[in-house]
Amino acid sequence: MALEMDAERHNSGLQLLIVNERARLLRFLAVRGAGDEAEDVLQDLWQRVALSTSQPVVDPISYLFRAAENLMRDRHRSNVSRERRQQDWHSTGDTPQDVPGGERVLIARQRLREADAVLAALGPRVDRVFRSYRLEGESQASIAKTLGVSLSSVEKDLQKAYRALAALKVKLDAE
Repeated sequence: MALEMDAERHNSGLQLLIVNERARLLRFLAVRGAGDEAEDVLQDLWQRVALSTSQPVVDPISYLFRAAENLMRDRHRSNVSRERRQQDWHSTGDTPQDVPGGERVLIARQRLREADAVLAALGPRVDRVFRSYRLEGESQASIAKTLGVSLSSVEKDLQKAYRALAALKVKLDAE
């Protein structure tokens, strides 16, 4: 029990340090190429610190800066891998066997209309947040700034959209 309390105190101390060093961390990430994703990286850092059960850190500021840089590098590697997969996928091209038949095209269009209807039913902001983030690849921080809402509101809107689309998928899979 005492060990758990020490870990919680340690984590809350690191979280407080993130809040205090937020501006420096954002500048640090921006200089290293995070750009608009700096806020997202900082959010990931916050979550990682909140979930960690590590031992006390000798130099917490250095630890946070190193962890932020590692997270940014991980995101960059992930983006590069995703772009490579996309490029490989598109470069294979469609063979006559890959082109869907008329029935599959009609079903896909119907499902797309249903997904559009589900998103529209959630309201214009949720719809816009989802499309901006998932389809246009805009960062959550950028969306929040554009819409004049908090990052938390953007995250909640995305959660609403994901839950609604997951429910639609369950419904469609049952049919």
